[in-house]
Amino acid sequence: MKKPQGFGQIAEREQGLKRRLTSGQMSMIAIGGAVGTGLFLGSKFAIGFAGPSVIISYAIGGLITLLLMGCLAEMTVAHSTSGSFGAYAEHYIGPLAGFLVRYAYWSCVVLAVGTEVTAVAEYMHFWFPDVPGWLWVCVFSGALILVNAMSVKAFGTIEYWFSTIKITAIVAFIILGAYVVRGNPQYGVAQYTAHGGFFPNGLWGMWVAVVISIFSYLSVEMIAVAAGEAEDPERAVKKAFRATIVRLVVFYLLTLALILAIVPWNEAGKAGSPFVKVMLALDIPGAAGVINFIVLVAALSAMNSQLYITTRMMFSLSRAGHAPSLFGRLTRSGTPLNALLLSTSGIAIAVVLKVMVPDTAFTLMMAISMFGALFTWMMIFITHYFFRRRWAREGGGALSFRMPGFPVLTLLGAVAMLAILVTTYYTNVFKMTLVFGVPFLVILAVLYGVLFKKRAESVALQAGEQRG
Repeated sequence: MKKPQGFGQIAEREQGLKRRLTSGQMSMIAIGGAVGTGLFLGSKFAIGFAGPSVIISYAIGGLITLLLMGCLAEMTVAHSTSGSFGAYAEHYIGPLAGFLVRYAYWSCVVLAVGTEVTAVAEYMHFWFPDVPGWLWVCVFSGALILVNAMSVKAFGTIEYWFSTIKITAIVAFIILGAYVVRGNPQYGVAQYTAHGGFFPNGLWGMWVAVVISIFSYLSVEMIAVAAGEAEDPERAVKKAFRATIVRLVVFYLLTLALILAIVPWNEAGKAGSPFVKVMLALDIPGAAGVINFIVLVAALSAMNSQLYITTRMMFSLSRAGHAPSLFGRLTRSGTPLNALLLSTSGIAIAVVLKVMVPDTAFTLMMAISMFGALFTWMMIFITHYFFRRRWAREGGGALSFRMPGFPVLTLLGAVAMLAILVTTYYTNVFKMTLVFGVPFLVILAVLYGVLFKKRAESVALQAGEQRG
C-alpha cells in the first residue's frame, strides 16, 4: 500500500517503545478505557440533567463516538505510532495543529486521571466512611504508577484483567436487571414517564447530557495510541474497532435503560453510583458491596489506561521537540519514565481539591478536563478530512480500512463536537470548560511560537539529514 510522503520521519523519531501488546489486550483496552467512571459515576450527572431521555443523550454520544472511531481507525491502520492523532494533525494539517492537539489532550487526560482517583476515594467511602479520601488517592495512585513504570507488558496484563472484571460484571448486571424488570410489575418502561415525563427537563436537558456522555466515552481513542506498541497494529485496530461498536451500544444504552426502569430518575441522579442504588433498591444481600467493588475496579482501570496514554502523548511531544528532551527518554524496558512522572500531576491536583473542596472535587475536575477532550475529538474529525483529501491527491492507493460516508459523516462529527463545545458555556456545571479552555489554547499557541517552533524545526531538519 503506497502512502503519502513524509510521515515516516515522524514514525522514526518515536521509535524505541516495545511492541508487546497482543490483539486480545488491545481489544480489552479499547472497551475498558471507555467503560469507567463516566458510566458508573458520571452517568448520575447525566441522569440528573436529562431524566429518562438520557438514553437518547447517550445514543447521540455513542453515534459521535462511532464516527470518531471510524475516522481514527482508518488513519491508525495507515500510520500506527504512539503520537497518533497528534502526529496525524502535525503531518496533515501543520506543526502548530499537532502541538495544540497533543498538549490539549495531554492536559485533558492528566486531569481526567484526577477525576478517576477522586471517584476511587468516593467508592472507598462506602466501606470506610471515617477514612479521609486523600489517603485512598495516595495508596491507589502509587500502585498504578508502579505498574505503568514497569513495562508496557505489565500495563497490558493488568488492564486486560481490570477490563475483564468490569465487563463480566456489566453483563451480569444486565442479565439480573432484565430478569428483575421482566418479573416485577413495579419496574419497567412505565418508570420512564412516572416522574415528570420522558423529558422532565426538556430537550435542553437531554442535549446537555450529551456533553457528559462524551466524557463517559472518552478513552476509546486510546486504542490509536496503544497501536504504537501493538504486535500487529493493523489487525488489532480493526478487531478493537468492531468489538467497541457492539459493546458501547450494549453496555451503555442497555445498562442505562435498566437502571431507569428500576430506580426513579430523580433518585438515580443524586449522590452515589446509580449501580449501587439499583442493588439497594432490589434489596439483594451484599450486592451493593459487590457492585461498589466493581465500580472501584472500573475507576482503577480507567486511571491505569489514562496514565498510560498521557505518558505516551508526552513522550511524543518530547520526540517532536515540543517538550524537554528528558521526557522522550526510555528505560531499558521501553518505558518513558520521566513522561510518566510528569503525567501524575493530575493526581496531585486531585489530592488538593479532595482536601479543600471534597464535595465538588469530581465535578470541578470533570468540567476543566472536558475542554481538552472535546477539542481533541473535534480535531480528529478535521484531521481525517485533511488526511483523506491528501491521500487521494497524492495517490495513496486503496486503504485497508475505510471510514464510509466521507466527507459527510466526517464533517458531521466535527460540527457536532463544535456544537457540544459551545453548549458547555451555557451550563452552570461546565461553564468553566470554555472559560478555561480558550485562553489555554491561546497560551499554547504563543508558547509554540516563542519556545518550541524553532526547536521543532531543528528536530525535523536533523531527522531529514539522517534519512538523507
